[in-house]
Amino acid sequence: MPLRDIDDVERLKKINAALVSRVERSMDQQGNAFSLFQTAISLENRVRMRTEELHATLRHLEQSNIDLSAAKENAEQANLSKTRFLAAASHDVLQPLNAAHLSVSALAEVQTSEEGRKLVLQVERSLQTMEDLLRTLLDISRLDAGVVQPEIVDVSLETLFSSLRSDFQPVAEIKGLGLRFRPVNIAVRSDRTLLRRILQNILSNALRYTRSGGVLVGTRQRGEIIRIDVADTGCGIPEEQREAVFEEFSRGKVPPGAELAGGGLGLGLAIVRRMAGALGHPVTFSSRVGRGTIFHVDVPLAINANVEPPPAPAEAERAPGYGLFGTRVLLIENDADVLNAMTLLLERWRCEVRAATSTGEALETLGDTDWVPDIVIADQHLDNGDLGILTVAEARNYLGRDVPALIVTADPSQAVIAAARAAGIELMRKPLKPAQLRALLAHLLA
Repeated sequence: MPLRDIDDVERLKKINAALVSRVERSMDQQGNAFSLFQTAISLENRVRMRTEELHATLRHLEQSNIDLSAAKENAEQANLSKTRFLAAASHDVLQPLNAAHLSVSALAEVQTSEEGRKLVLQVERSLQTMEDLLRTLLDISRLDAGVVQPEIVDVSLETLFSSLRSDFQPVAEIKGLGLRFRPVNIAVRSDRTLLRRILQNILSNALRYTRSGGVLVGTRQRGEIIRIDVADTGCGIPEEQREAVFEEFSRGKVPPGAELAGGGLGLGLAIVRRMAGALGHPVTFSSRVGRGTIFHVDVPLAINANVEPPPAPAEAERAPGYGLFGTRVLLIENDADVLNAMTLLLERWRCEVRAATSTGEALETLGDTDWVPDIVIADQHLDNGDLGILTVAEARNYLGRDVPALIVTADPSQAVIAAARAAGIELMRKPLKPAQLRALLAHLLA
């Protein structure tokens, strides 16, 4: 029915209201659609912005990783460069230090007055302190750089304890302390040199911080582990200092009278921690102030634990003295000061010395067939890039026999040690201790 034919007002109002409602709903739907459209555009823009921010962050992280990797590589190179520098610097410093040791030893033999002997002893102590500091700094540098590669072998604890007893008994006697090593017929798996340094540093500290009583070294077996205990009756370590004792240059209060054991540099336990870490040997301790301290070093048991390995070559330095009178020594050394000091010392021991600075000079010296050396002593790094081990080999080949030989070097590398061992040549580190040198020469000649 057309609207003009409807004369019912109320009915017209209802129709109008329905139409208005329909129009309003249509407009609301269009408005909602438009709103959703705007929201979608807004969300799209926000997603795009967040994606761009995420990409930028990822690029930044990637660049940061590249920078960190480069910084790490630079740090590692700097650390290795530092190690090489310290090794080279230590070698150069140890050369004149070695000459000083030898000269002071020769000087000590001509002293007749008590005052002169005391002055010589004071100089020797100062030189020893300098040597200890240089070696310790080099050790820390090499350990931090990770260039120390332990040589794990079966180590006889009885042999090791005997060596330590020989070194520390005089120190204990000077201080009036007891020093006891419990007998042990057992072997462990470790690096002989590093394990000795660990125990040496712990023992040195124990004697330094003990005024009365003494130090006891013993072992306990715990399954496949041997625990080495170093117990002292010293001043003890306070609770608040127990973490700091393994830090560099950390020193406890030295009790009166302890100066006789040496001043100490505060580096001993820092070296212990690094060496023990390289070997995988846990080091712990317990302590009571005023009662003493016990350090524990846990070392794996050797496979053939009760089989005594042969004594280390270094043990030969304690062989009873044989005379060196008339011994012919071919000395090959390119440092003039060391050469002069070593010649003077050997001549004081009544040796007949002929010197050379390179392989060529050494072979020229051997050209005199009326003079055949009883022993060859050579530095490892000689003039013209010559190496002492190769020079000894050429000298032996020229002489047609394996004349006893000794390499004396400040080079700490394992490669030199392995090469000397393979060639059947003894090796000593600079700076030399004259008494040990004389004993080893006597042993080789015997």
